[in-house]
Amino acid sequence: MDDRTDELRQAHDSLAELYAELSHSAVDEIPQDRAVLALFHELLDGRTQVADIGCGSGRMAGYLARLGLEPRGVDLSPEMVRVARRDHPGIPFEVGDLRCLPYADGELAGALCWYSLMYLPPEERAQAFGEVARVVRPGGVVGVAFKMGDDAHRRGGAAVGVAFDIWWLSMAEVERRLADAGFRVEFTATRPARPDEPQPQGYVVAERV
Repeated sequence: MDDRTDELRQAHDSLAELYAELSHSAVDEIPQDRAVLALFHELLDGRTQVADIGCGSGRMAGYLARLGLEPRGVDLSPEMVRVARRDHPGIPFEVGDLRCLPYADGELAGALCWYSLMYLPPEERAQAFGEVARVVRPGGVVGVAFKMGDDAHRRGGAAVGVAFDIWWLSMAEVERRLADAGFRVEFTATRPARPDEPQPQGYVVAERV
């Protein structure tokens, strides 16, 4: 594991309990999130096998299960996975890297990448987006949420006592990476920053072609 990835893993290990406490009800408090997830769900057209890639403490996988889907989760942080397994015992979670996902080709009808693609430097994005495309079968759906910005490198985590690399992505960058990986963008949206957020948020839903 390279130093940047190890730093990211250690930071999220230390944040696992705090993240679970602070974010467990976030999706219920943000109607834009629920609207995008409802579209993701509808476009699956009855298919249920999905993965939450970069699942953190499992909050989104838990919400997908509430929608009637059959989610599984993968995250770089062993502590996040431990908390996810504890808090969502009916959902399978495992440790893994989104640059080398632990799923077979075309195994999934859909994938959710909810604030998980923004830790990738530009030179690693093609591989990661390609992995998402590899595991989602043609006609499948991917839903992406991200912090919006100018694609510049930043250091994150200072407010909670950790440090890691992060990129606030532009909509154009996310759309381009999805298209290059073999997805057709079906929907994009933005929402303004909430009082506790320093930046607006972006959403993309796309179909595997």
